[in-house]
Amino acid sequence: MSFENLIKSLQDCFITEDSTPGNGCQTLQLFVDKLSESSRSSVKRSKERSLEEAAQLLRQIPEAQLRGLEEEHLLLLVRLLLSLQLEMVSISTACRKVDQMLQHLAAKVDHKLVYKETLHSFNAIVHSDQVLSLEDLQRACMYLEDSVVGREVWRESFMPMLQRVSESLPAVLQEESQRDGLICYITAKVCLQAFQLLPNEVAPLVWEENHSKEAVQRILQALIDILRQCCNRDTRLLAGTAVAMLINTASESTAAGAAAWNLLQASHPQPCQLTVGVLQVTCDPVGKDRVDRLAVSRGLLTCCRPHILLSPSHDTTQACLLLEGLFPLVYALCEEKQDCHYFAFEVLTMWLKRVKECVTDLWRMTGSRLLPDDSKLLQQLTHIIWTNAESPVEGVPEFASSAFTLLLNLYALDSEQFCDTSKTFYFTLLERLLKLPWEAKAKYHRLCALLPHVGAELVLDQYTEVSRHLLNCLSTNHLSPCGSEFYKCLIQQQRRELPVSLTEVDLAGRWANSWQPLLLEALTSEVTLLQTNSSTHLLPCTLQVFPSAVHHLLASLNPQKPGHLHAWACVLSSYRAVSGCSPWALHGSSTFKTLQLALGSADDKVRLAALNLLCCSPKTRDVPSAEEITILKEFIPQNLNCESSPFRQHLQAAVRRFLVRIRDGCLAHIRGVKGKKKEDVSHENRTDVLEQGIGFVEWLGELPYSFLSPGHSYQRKKTALLLLFAVLETCTDTWSPDKKKGQPPANIGLLIDCARQRGQWDFFCRTKQLLLISCLEDSTNEIRELSAGLLLRFFPPSFPADIAEVLETRSMQLLRSPRVQEAQMGALMMKMLLQKSGHRCSPSCTANVGRNLCVVRVLLKELEEHHLTAKADMMLSARTKPIHGVLCALQRCLLEAADDIYTTLDHSLMTKLLDLLENISLLLLAVLHGDCEARVSEKYAPPSFCDMGNAISSLISQSGGGQTDEEECVLLSEEHSLVLTCCWVSLKETGILLGSLVEKVLKESKKHSECLLTKRDLMRASDVFKNILLKCRHWGAVEGCGLGFTKFCTSLLNSSDSDLKDIPAQMLKDGLQVVQCPGSTSVTRRAAGLPMLILCVLSSEEISKARPLLALSMQTLLDTARRPLDENWDQTLDLPQVCAVHTLQALVRGAGLGAAVLQFAPAVAVLSLTLLRSPCWAMRNAALQLYSSLCSRMLGQRSSSVEAGPTQHSMSPAAFFFHYPTLQAVLLCELRGAAQHLHRPTAGAKLHLQPSLYPILTLLAHLQPGVQDSPETLLDFLPPLLQLSASPIYSVRVMASKALVAMTPPSGYFDLLLKLTSQLPGPQESCNHNRLHGQLLQMKALLDRALCSDSVCVYSVLSDDLREVVNRIHSSMWLGTTAQCCPLVRAAYLSVAGSLRRYSCETFLLQLSDRLMHDLHAPQQGLQVGLSSFHQQALHFLCADPKWACQTWESFSEASPELRLSLVTWLLDSQDWQQIDLKEVIQRVLQSNLKEALLGDSVDYRTTYLTALVSVMTSGGSALPQPLSDSELCLSECLHLLLQDLEIQKGGPEYLSQALHAASLLLSHVSDFSLKTSMLQRWCSILECQRAPEAPEVLRIVCSEALCAAGLPLINNLRDHSSLPAIMMRLINTGLYLLQDQSQEINQALLLLLDLLLQECWDTPGALEVLLSHLAQTDLRSVLREASPTRGSCSLYEQDEANVFAEPSVMSAHMLPYLLQMAEKSSQSSALAQTLTAWAEKNAAQVLDNLTDCEQLLPAETLSPSWLALLVDPRFHCALRGLFARAVFLLHLLKTSACTQHHCDPLSMQMRLQTVCTLLTQNGVHFTPALTATVSAEEARL
Repeated sequence: MSFENLIKSLQDCFITEDSTPGNGCQTLQLFVDKLSESSRSSVKRSKERSLEEAAQLLRQIPEAQLRGLEEEHLLLLVRLLLSLQLEMVSISTACRKVDQMLQHLAAKVDHKLVYKETLHSFNAIVHSDQVLSLEDLQRACMYLEDSVVGREVWRESFMPMLQRVSESLPAVLQEESQRDGLICYITAKVCLQAFQLLPNEVAPLVWEENHSKEAVQRILQALIDILRQCCNRDTRLLAGTAVAMLINTASESTAAGAAAWNLLQASHPQPCQLTVGVLQVTCDPVGKDRVDRLAVSRGLLTCCRPHILLSPSHDTTQACLLLEGLFPLVYALCEEKQDCHYFAFEVLTMWLKRVKECVTDLWRMTGSRLLPDDSKLLQQLTHIIWTNAESPVEGVPEFASSAFTLLLNLYALDSEQFCDTSKTFYFTLLERLLKLPWEAKAKYHRLCALLPHVGAELVLDQYTEVSRHLLNCLSTNHLSPCGSEFYKCLIQQQRRELPVSLTEVDLAGRWANSWQPLLLEALTSEVTLLQTNSSTHLLPCTLQVFPSAVHHLLASLNPQKPGHLHAWACVLSSYRAVSGCSPWALHGSSTFKTLQLALGSADDKVRLAALNLLCCSPKTRDVPSAEEITILKEFIPQNLNCESSPFRQHLQAAVRRFLVRIRDGCLAHIRGVKGKKKEDVSHENRTDVLEQGIGFVEWLGELPYSFLSPGHSYQRKKTALLLLFAVLETCTDTWSPDKKKGQPPANIGLLIDCARQRGQWDFFCRTKQLLLISCLEDSTNEIRELSAGLLLRFFPPSFPADIAEVLETRSMQLLRSPRVQEAQMGALMMKMLLQKSGHRCSPSCTANVGRNLCVVRVLLKELEEHHLTAKADMMLSARTKPIHGVLCALQRCLLEAADDIYTTLDHSLMTKLLDLLENISLLLLAVLHGDCEARVSEKYAPPSFCDMGNAISSLISQSGGGQTDEEECVLLSEEHSLVLTCCWVSLKETGILLGSLVEKVLKESKKHSECLLTKRDLMRASDVFKNILLKCRHWGAVEGCGLGFTKFCTSLLNSSDSDLKDIPAQMLKDGLQVVQCPGSTSVTRRAAGLPMLILCVLSSEEISKARPLLALSMQTLLDTARRPLDENWDQTLDLPQVCAVHTLQALVRGAGLGAAVLQFAPAVAVLSLTLLRSPCWAMRNAALQLYSSLCSRMLGQRSSSVEAGPTQHSMSPAAFFFHYPTLQAVLLCELRGAAQHLHRPTAGAKLHLQPSLYPILTLLAHLQPGVQDSPETLLDFLPPLLQLSASPIYSVRVMASKALVAMTPPSGYFDLLLKLTSQLPGPQESCNHNRLHGQLLQMKALLDRALCSDSVCVYSVLSDDLREVVNRIHSSMWLGTTAQCCPLVRAAYLSVAGSLRRYSCETFLLQLSDRLMHDLHAPQQGLQVGLSSFHQQALHFLCADPKWACQTWESFSEASPELRLSLVTWLLDSQDWQQIDLKEVIQRVLQSNLKEALLGDSVDYRTTYLTALVSVMTSGGSALPQPLSDSELCLSECLHLLLQDLEIQKGGPEYLSQALHAASLLLSHVSDFSLKTSMLQRWCSILECQRAPEAPEVLRIVCSEALCAAGLPLINNLRDHSSLPAIMMRLINTGLYLLQDQSQEINQALLLLLDLLLQECWDTPGALEVLLSHLAQTDLRSVLREASPTRGSCSLYEQDEANVFAEPSVMSAHMLPYLLQMAEKSSQSSALAQTLTAWAEKNAAQVLDNLTDCEQLLPAETLSPSWLALLVDPRFHCALRGLFARAVFLLHLLKTSACTQHHCDPLSMQMRLQTVCTLLTQNGVHFTPALTATVSAEEARL
């Protein structure tokens, strides 16, 4: 009987029987309902939750009542549970929960009945006549693993079941699809579990002579065959474990040991016999993948008991299996470069663990140390671990690190056992580790492991650079975790080593002596990554280990200094999180003031750190104080519009934590605080906590809706929705099955009831639902999806009938829109309707009228209409029925909304859908091909872009549309865009829908007797994919289709049906055949679909298998690419060889293949380097792209540290060539060839190009330098690299210098430097300039790397080698002077001298600087190559000394134009000029030369000059010093020139932005009042021009900065001048315009203008007009006239707003308080009172008319299409906000001024305003809390 029938029968029994006393029947009914709910649910966590609740209900039923059930009812109940258990065989946790219920019934009611029914179910498997199916095996596995009674049944029927398994295994192995599929895996799992859980039943069959061994022997033979024949790696590993587990059943160690040794021998490739006890099987020869050896060793280490692992070989009594048997095998597996390297290192780790477990027995057996310092075993282990620490294979470095830790622990045990205190191995390792470069990730993991064995003191004594290296690590993304862990281990070890007698304060002092400077530098750094990582990782562990360190840190911080405010917040936040103590008591009342300062910072990081401090607490019941709630209520509204996405996410997380504190704290107060006396917690205190908490949640739950209406910015909406999610997730009883943590507590209902009793927490009212529905038509996908998620997850499960009806109509309108985003809106609405309208599709539904229409049938009918329209008139279809919207809706409804696809589709609907998709794809491809008869050529060659354009143009002309101008138009016409968009988006959606549909159908087919898709259907689907990918060029269509095609291929390749697996394999072969076809046109470009087709198939191949398709493809592509070109190759056609290379590049770059392609990396690298010599440019281009992609894949993770440089990767040369050994000889040969050519006699006469040279050098330069223990063979790279310094190609010389550093071990740096400096020529010696330049570049690179280590000098004493290098550089000073004629050589010499500056004597520096000053100002003879580089290096050298820097800037006016440009460029690039004296000199020089610069012809020079001037003027917050009186005229002339350029828009946006900034800063220094006034007028006009939304963004930003920098000072200066109020108003007006831009820092500064207006200028003429002009101006009546419920878009694009950040509604809310305060002050100014009265008289009638319009448009009780049209219209909401702001202002005037009351009765207007506001709020128009409060306040004034 099925589960559904059992449920029905049991429910009938509950209805008809009343025998159960009490409420037992009711509880049983609830219990059965929960079981049914679990069965229906498709989400694993939901199933488990329902089962847990069912188990609780079952335990609540008294035992007597259970026993009182009739036998028939109890039988049904047991069968129901067994049926449910069998239904959930794939969910182990669910099966165990059901088993707990069965055990409860067996223990409390009737064990025999449970056993009998379980046996009956099990016998259905055992006594079946059929071969065991996958379902049978899964059930057998479940009974064995997850059922206690099932295991008893297994024991009872062990032999019959074993016989069935032994019969099934050979049958499974006969068919390839089953052998490599899931059924083989499950069968091996059954064997493993039987051997493991039933050893007593298995052992006699294996180790004793009997007549029943044939079944076990067949199983053993089958498992060995799996090891040797199967392609599925996971199955082979499982089979190896099963065989080892079989051996482990032995009770006698000798026989088990012999079998284990025999199994090891059987894993060798030769055929042999395997003997296990009385069983003997044949082992046939195997392939070369060695997975069988891996499986055997892994199995033995996993399963075998110690006595088996220690058993000796039959040849000798000395050798044991663990050391002499398994270790050589494991070592060999780790040495091999196989695809299963991850598993090999997993086995190595397991081997070390088992050795540690058996070490005592090993000592007893051997009688000596296991790991003496000179042992081969220790050397081999160290070697294999060390060389794989940087493996590119994911997971291997982690296993290597674990193995290193195990090895150290094992060595420690070994040394302790034999009293060896020298521990030489540890110190050798430490010395070796400290020589590794800081970039080596493995360095820190190994130091952490070594630290407990050598002590922190020794490490810190020898590791003098630890602080700098830790800072570097924290500045580098992939090194920050290991660096942080090393720091944590260090301070923990330090604490262990400190005396126990020290107090916490003393301990913190010890910590501060060592680490406080490091932590403070990191916390206050300007490097964001360093700042973040130190606060996230270092601070918490510091305060955990040394709690009192917080006082040292806080004492060192000054919140007024840059960077300290963020550090302060981070320190207190970590302190609160670690200690659980309140941070507010640390510094008294000043803490809250500093917190307010941080929350008001313009820096996102500072605000977030302060917010985290405010919200976090380790105690979730820590109720926030009233001060905390008040501060947060001020903070949130001010930060809704932040443009940073991470800020929004962190804001949501922080607010969620705050809400959890409120929720849990309030619940604790409701329940009563446990552990406290009643008198300790007063009723008033509990009431206050509840009032505050519930009130804050109510406020926060209402706030987001005020900013969700159309017209608000994306940023504000997104933040509001995230906050709304936080509220509803935290404070409702909605359980989320997709979340493992963060679910609301079970008793949340208590708090909800408490809030509801107060009339609060009405989270799901109709108006809020309407607001979220209006968000479904937002222009951004994120807002739509978030709104839909809220509606689906939290709101009632079905829409009201009126809403559903309107949404159905609206969704169909949107689906017909040509705009992609509008069509997506319609698809989302359709999905929402399907999920929330209470009806589902089913094959039996009929096309009834209205809402009973089946959604899928409706959509299919609509799709058919779209297809027919497109077939008849493509232009009409593109405008009104563009296909892609319906396809998107089908995808959402079928794949996202439908729980079971088989209840939504039947065969007829599926056939119809496939027919439509096939016909639509052919039609659209025909349109792009220009084939009017819709027959696409069988040739797999997409049309070119030109052909597509011509085809679409022809279609447009046939339809009577298009342009009539004879002139050719560069831009695409509206019609052309419509057709093209319709085609490519529909093709993309076709691929996505088809692939996802096949995936879902095949996945769910396992639950049904037959599949909705036949093989023929799947073949047709494959043809659709093939046509789109191979016959369409548009990358959007190809990429989108590729997503669906990958799902399609994955589903087929994972199928157990071999016929289905052949479909993608055949498609791959067809694709490879296309690659090899000569003469195809434009198939191989990166934007075409052929590489995508091949990549998708290969990405879908199972990772656990040998990936034969990948091997076939790579070999085919390599062979094709290697084919020589035909003699008469045509460069206008795409060659097969080029196509193959592009396809290889797609495979190398494809994320789906990952590291699987690395096994082919050497062959691909050699191929790409070879093809760089091809005569075909397309081949060279493709080869270079392939090489670049391959290098990125091979080298692994790139460093993000500034110090590491942009080319640094994390793999050293030794590690690189260890993993790719064949490349070493190839690359070395190429380098030697290039180097030898340079030394040929004719090399200097002719430029020889070697295309592969620069790519090779680039690869070597990307390797991680500084690794000491490089193999000797790598030193062979050094001679050719040194010789390449003479290359005539500049870039080769540069890259050779970088490669030289990477390939040189640190110990060889100074040897090479001495060698290179010895070859420096004297002044009279002839030299090769190329070689000299290259050698200097190599010196510079080596010095920079060598000098970055503090070890080059000890106690400020130079090493001998460094002193010699310095002396040789000093003696070659002539190379930096005019005696050397080549500027590039001089520049290179100066860079070397600059690197050695701190080691050079004053005499040398003085002489060289003096020569440079003379040379820089000497007249230049002619054009010299590299002169600009020399100037830059000379200036960097001179300006490094403040004295010479001042002298250089003092001579600025005498310098050449080129030198001047170099000087100002240096100023922008360097921070060395920040010293006070030098800064004043530079300011004076720049000011005095400003006019000359402005009169120059070069725009670049003027821009750079002004940028430098602004930088100097604004640095440190100081302004330019007051100019001298004689420079007043010059200053005014400069200002005139700047303003003139701005007025005529001369010079481009970049120059104009700097000109405006500079003019604004200089303007305040004009002392002549009349001149200043005229300048101000011009400046104001310029600001008014640039404030326009149409102005370039850079100018708008600078306009805001200029106003912030100069506006307020100017207004303050002009405050006493009554003749200039107009200028003040113009500036304030401009500031208000710019306030709508997206800059947090600028907006905060501009808000000061409003304060100035209120405090100082409220009665200034024009102030009222300025404020009113910024209220929303849209006329409500015009909006109502233009709004239409049937509106639709027939055009593809709409005009964007000039300023996308403008929010008129928000601006109206900003202005209203100032208007009201101005009205309050009107009694103090008669002029202002007259102005206000005049405004009221002029505008009262219009305001009242608009209020009347609002009263008339209020909707009926049900939602109408016209009202929905208004709700989604941003103009409507904008007009409403403007109207209500004016109405409130007018009402306030009516109440404060009697002279205006004759226009309107204040009481009447107040009532009308209140009524309209209330009704609008109830129907989806949500006003801001401030506006609502203002209306209420006005009512209170009456």
